Amino acid sequence: MRTNTLDQPIGEPVTDWQPPPAPQRVEMPGRYCRLEPLDPERHTNSLWESYSVETEPRNWTYLFHGPYKSIEEFREWVRGAASTTDPLFFAVTDHLTDRAIGVAAYLRIAPAAGSIEVGHINFSPLLQRTPAATEAMYLMMRHAFELGYRRYEWKCDSLNAPSRAAAERLGLTFEGIFRQALVYKGRNRDSAWYATIDKEWPALKTAFESWLSPNNFDASGRQRLRLSDLTRQAIRP
Repeated sequence: MRTNTLDQPIGEPVTDWQPPPAPQRVEMPGRYCRLEPLDPERHTNSLWESYSVETEPRNWTYLFHGPYKSIEEFREWVRGAASTTDPLFFAVTDHLTDRAIGVAAYLRIAPAAGSIEVGHINFSPLLQRTPAATEAMYLMMRHAFELGYRRYEWKCDSLNAPSRAAAERLGLTFEGIFRQALVYKGRNRDSAWYATIDKEWPALKTAFESWLSPNNFDASGRQRLRLSDLTRQAIRP
């Protein structure tokens, strides 16, 4: 353990690191999907149609906004979301159909600390449980670390079991529960915190790329290796 001249324990030195730039409105292409800066004109209609596939508004329970009664109401939200830089929203566009089928954002962007969060994730039924859904999260994580961020966070309502399972599948480490962290939609939220850090990223990157490889899927599109197994091995001490 390092100590200072007063014999107090101190953290390890951080050398050859500079605060990264804030992420910009750039396209992030992948094999199954691409991330595009959210655009009201380009994305509103296809997002509305994609979300409308869901017969019950389960997607909206743990989000800060929605559900919406009309496309006009939803369009207003898209316009507002597309105008901000923190959160910085992206549409997930399917390569085969060229239609937006989900959104995600960077938020709590703190270059001086080297920390960035992913959130506001709303994947329509057309995107859920597909290789494109995993690739979208991989693309956002890869871009953050390539910019030079040291820490990549994921936070959610502690009662949101699917979100917590998704974070663990993606290889993020559970760091605890922040009690009474927020009030939203008139109710309390205890927040579950997950994160991964830059020194874990190379192994996680390999895990993602192995899972996303076409060779990992049989003729019926079924996975041969589970991502959770690959990421667990990647971050195992």
